[in-house]
Amino acid sequence: MDAAAAGIPERMVAAYLTGAAQPGNCPGMRWQMLAGIARVESDHAAGRQISAGGDISPPITGPRLDGSGAGGNTTAIRDTDGGAWDGDAQFERAVGPFQFLPETFRAYGKDANSDGTVNPHNADDSAASAAAYLCGNGRDLTDRGQLRAAIYTYNRSWAYVDDVLSGIERYDALGSTPAVPSGDAGTVIQAALAQQGQPYSWGGGDAGGPSTGICCSPGGQDGRTVTGFDCSGLTLYAYAKAGIRLPRTAAAQAGAGQRIPASAGTAALLPGDLVFFGYDPTADSTIHHVAIYLGNGQMINAPRPGKPVRIDPVSALPDYAGGARLL
Repeated sequence: MDAAAAGIPERMVAAYLTGAAQPGNCPGMRWQMLAGIARVESDHAAGRQISAGGDISPPITGPRLDGSGAGGNTTAIRDTDGGAWDGDAQFERAVGPFQFLPETFRAYGKDANSDGTVNPHNADDSAASAAAYLCGNGRDLTDRGQLRAAIYTYNRSWAYVDDVLSGIERYDALGSTPAVPSGDAGTVIQAALAQQGQPYSWGGGDAGGPSTGICCSPGGQDGRTVTGFDCSGLTLYAYAKAGIRLPRTAAAQAGAGQRIPASAGTAALLPGDLVFFGYDPTADSTIHHVAIYLGNGQMINAPRPGKPVRIDPVSALPDYAGGARLL
């Protein structure tokens, strides 16, 4: 799916993927449903800046729910969060790209990016929380009736339900983004997807996240001046989230796990596998680039200086050198 064609910022697509793949979600939960809700609630955080870590600024807050009729509200809802999330210590305001009431967010809020904070103004946390809310108590969203009921609980208007469903159907029609699997492979992919937009830093990135790097790349970038990831820094970080320690360089990472030869083709890859590129596909010492396979011929990677972490087709580089399976 082309995020630009769908009118969705790439970082929000990553949040929807992360949210839909959270452990314990109900049958049928998928990213298009979250996109359908967020399209109506905030137009995918339109007009805001979304950081690589998913933080949205300035925060999105709805009308003051003081019963005045402004913004369409006629029922006063007194403050429940001391203004911490909505900036209003007297009355509630809906918050974040999914427009949760603070009280509802406290009940369903998830720390989807594992930063130790549950924040409705973070795209990953908000999307995962919306998924938990839609799933309710064991809903099966493969059933159209249960999906309609779930959307109705989000906003008790059948016109709203129809509007959200029309968005879901539109995103379905545009094609698929690789699904995030469950288990360790899902953990690795989610961690990498959440870094979309981080700058490339030669030698940058470690198990703790983005960092400054070293000097100097073949193109002349001084990584000491840039906080971000190089290709193997990104894979090292993502695999660390699943408790797997990788060597630091792409060539060394080729010696980890079960090697998948280039001669087997990309059809032999599974989501979460490492993907390698090298001058000689039979010699690991010549490998110069590594990424994480997403499925459907796509990978998440830190391409090169000047290009941020992003999703690319495996075919974007000419010298495919196979993969490695550690999951």
